Amino acid sequence: MKNEQLFGLIMAGGIGSRFWPLSTPEMPKQFLDILGVGKSLLQLTFERLEKTIPPHQIYILTNLNYASIVAEQLPMLKEAQIICEPERKNTAPCILYAALKIKKINPNSTLIVAPSDHLILNENLFNDQLEIAISEAQKNHLVTLGVKPTRPDIGYGYIEFDSNTTPVAGHVFKVKQFREKPDLQTATEFLSSGNFYWNAGIFIWKIDAILHAFQKYQPNLLELFNRISIDSSSEKHDLALAFKTCVDISIDFAILEHSQDVSVVLTSFDWSDLGTWGSLNEKVKPDENGNVVIFGEPSFFDAQSNLVYFPNKKKVLIDGLRDYIVIDSTEKLLIIPKKNEGKLKSYLKSMGENV
Repeated sequence: MKNEQLFGLIMAGGIGSRFWPLSTPEMPKQFLDILGVGKSLLQLTFERLEKTIPPHQIYILTNLNYASIVAEQLPMLKEAQIICEPERKNTAPCILYAALKIKKINPNSTLIVAPSDHLILNENLFNDQLEIAISEAQKNHLVTLGVKPTRPDIGYGYIEFDSNTTPVAGHVFKVKQFREKPDLQTATEFLSSGNFYWNAGIFIWKIDAILHAFQKYQPNLLELFNRISIDSSSEKHDLALAFKTCVDISIDFAILEHSQDVSVVLTSFDWSDLGTWGSLNEKVKPDENGNVVIFGEPSFFDAQSNLVYFPNKKKVLIDGLRDYIVIDSTEKLLIIPKKNEGKLKSYLKSMGENV
């Protein structure tokens, strides 16, 4: 039986520019079937959370421009379950707004905050370890999930935790500090030390605990959002004014990096933040020549270690290509060496793309 004190908040307001050309400001990656399974990343995230949280208590936090897409992809939602930010001001302001709305519904609730565009395999294990985090949150700790790093990745944030014992999945440790995306040498040192895990960006906390943290570390932000008259005729006006005035700051910088009361649950489920096309290389089985096909049925000749996506029913021949990413869409085409994918955003800006 699902816990009626649990609420979910799925973050679905990002643009996802690194999945160009499929992901666009009009239709970001969380609303796309990136994996070729017939469901969007948002739909997969909702299905994963509803195994633990009553579906009527799962809220989607998105940009005002995407409200209709959310409603179309999750038709079971009531209008009130789609919380819209009027403009993008990073994650702290919108999480605060959602927390205030949920507190009015149930002041004793525990909130699970999860990105909409992550890939999690072995969902039963995920939910088992999520239960551990929920129990830890009942002690009024702010809780995050840590993922054991498999490589010295410079694209992830890291969690350093106090550990005098061998880290074991399911164990809970006090967070020593959060470390932002490191250089390769530092990431290699993190990996060898054993007490640095990737920050999955999944948070669990009691409503009162997170609001107390805002009161302590971001009192001006809390005061500003407390002026919003929730569930009144002036809410939209108040919200627009609050977002126009507030700082642009992430929940990590605003709260977690300041708090001395953060715990991390070490996890062992297979996880990826799907930050880039290249991240799919580890999640999709390649052919005998290392080519990964997400969509389509291309014919390869002397081609190795490529990642391709051809959603349209067209015949595709690839000859002599090695270590490339090739992504086709209706109007745009991406052909880029894997080694240069990190430059994609700068290339798009130079092309005048809205990223």
